[in-house]
Amino acid sequence: MTTKLGVGLIGAHTWADKAHLPGYKAHERVDLIAVCDLDPDRAKAMGEKYGAKKVYTDPEKLIADADVQMVDVCTPTHTHLPLSLIAIEGGKHVLSEKPLHTEAAPAFDAAAKANAKGVRTKLGFTFRYSPAIRQIKKWIDDGTLGEVFHIHGFEQNSQWLDPQEPLRQITPGVDRNSLIPASIVGYGSHLIDLMRWLGGEFGSVASTMKNFIPERIVRGEVGLQKIKVEDGAVALVEYATGAQGLLQTSYVAVGNYPGVEIRVYGSKGAAVARLISEFGTAETLKIAKAEAVEFIPYDVGPEALPPGTTLNTPWPELYYRNLVRHFVDEILEDRPQECTFFDGAKSQEIVDAIIKAHFERRWVDLPGKSA
Repeated sequence: MTTKLGVGLIGAHTWADKAHLPGYKAHERVDLIAVCDLDPDRAKAMGEKYGAKKVYTDPEKLIADADVQMVDVCTPTHTHLPLSLIAIEGGKHVLSEKPLHTEAAPAFDAAAKANAKGVRTKLGFTFRYSPAIRQIKKWIDDGTLGEVFHIHGFEQNSQWLDPQEPLRQITPGVDRNSLIPASIVGYGSHLIDLMRWLGGEFGSVASTMKNFIPERIVRGEVGLQKIKVEDGAVALVEYATGAQGLLQTSYVAVGNYPGVEIRVYGSKGAAVARLISEFGTAETLKIAKAEAVEFIPYDVGPEALPPGTTLNTPWPELYYRNLVRHFVDEILEDRPQECTFFDGAKSQEIVDAIIKAHFERRWVDLPGKSA
């Protein structure tokens, strides 16, 4: 009999429906034990849709369920860390949506506690599980691109280009007359994870952040509000290897979701991955060689895709099916971990450094901590 992993998901909202739960339903080695939500009707509906055996409204009861071996925390940001810590203490493997915490130190602490308990963790850095990005990682590792000189990362789309589109999750009491880091937090964490995974540790960063649209609708408030949300950021990166990096995030750049682009330039070749939904295709990948400098399309092939998907599968499901497949196989087959809580902590540490570099108008060095 094929060994299956008992999974319990907490947070039956839209992202769970679009990304997490389809991944579990599609994986033949997952046994979806339970779905939990504070709203009993939502929990019941999502449980029935995806075939969960049990439904809970209390997260701690789901975590305590003996049949649940891995807990998926797909809840509001402020609950990610406390729920993950309860699961770790209970000896459960944990997948958490990002960020694990808005500060690096508590995330590093959670990673250490998971290691001490012998449980595995994964953070929901969706774009690591793009087939195109994973192919670029292979090319870097096998020497196809040669010595890496430059890595450019972009996550930009027009999500809040229209000031009438309501802003979400504005922290109560925040000073609206001072620049509020936003795109560098929401989008930058993904890019930093990709750029660090591909190029290694960041050595130093310098940055600039800006508010382009000074008045916006804020959810729950009447009329346009003056609020200095950072809706565009650019950072320069000096890698520990000596390579150079460029990172840009924007909520106001015309383009479709998710708007991720990674460019890697090396001594033997270059590759460009565009994770942008255009004309029904989730992503594209191109490669050039030093002796043939025109970029040509590269087909990753069906073996790089999760079973039952194509590049026409909507990107949330495509990438999360891949993430789920990797995490389940890591646990059941004792494979090396990747994209862990430690990686989430490192990403947050770098976000903090980029914000500091802007406000202090200087280069900021990163600690040399490694896993």
